Parts: sequence; structure tokens; C-alpha cells
Amino acid sequence: MAAFIAKQMVGNQLSAVKGGDGGDDADDKEKAEEEERERQEAIREAEERRKEKHRRMEEEREKMRQDIRDKYNIKKKEEVVEQQMPQEEPNPLMRKKKTPEELAAEAEQEELDDFTKLKNQIETQVNELKTQIEGKCVMQ
Repeated sequence: MAAFIAKQMVGNQLSAVKGGDGGDDADDKEKAEEEERERQEAIREAEERRKEKHRRMEEEREKMRQDIRDKYNIKKKEEVVEQQMPQEEPNPLMRKKKTPEELAAEAEQEELDDFTKLKNQIETQVNELKTQIEGKCVMQ
């Protein structure tokens, strides 16, 4: 019983703090969008820092390797295959989200493409029928 009363008291205070009126939908959406942008930016920056850190570590390792090669007069092996990372794949989670206008434009373009294909098919069939009918009918 005491737990129920405590939960009721805390729950009522919590809903008062949250602003239980629910009238700020546009403001909430703006805040959510801003938080999402900040989160995406933080993810991107963390990824860049990680890549920079690994690049520096690899440079240090290569320097140490070269020092060892120089010390023991070892020649560096020629790599037959060039580095396999000429173009880095974009992270699908980091891609730019399309706006509803862009999605609508793409859908309209696909629809137009399908429509023009269908239109061309119908036109060719009509022309074939015309030639067949003209071949069978003789004007006198």
C-alpha cells in the first residue's frame, strides 16, 4: 500500500515536470530534429577522430618498421596490389536523409519513365496494326 501511494505521488510530480499538457507538438518536433542533428554531428566527429587516431598510429608503426629496416639493411617488399581503399564506402547510417519533396520527385520520375515506356509500347502496337490492316485492305 505504501509503495502505491509513493508511486502516485512521484508519478503526479513527474507528469507536472514533464508538462503533461501536450500542447507543444511543433516545439517538440523542432527539439527532436535539433537533437537528431546534434547526435549525427557527434557520431560523424567521433568517427573522424577515430580515423585520425588510427592513421597516426599507422604512421608511427610505419616509421618504426622503416627504422628497423634501416638498422638491419632490409629492403621493403614492393606491394603488387595498390592500397584497396581508393574510395571509402559511405556509412549507410550517416547518409543524408531525403526530404519528402525529393522522394516525391523520384517517384514521379519513375512513374513518368513507366508511363513513357507503356506509351511507346502502345504506339508501336497501334502502328503495327495499322500496317497489317492497310496490307489487307485495298483501296479502289
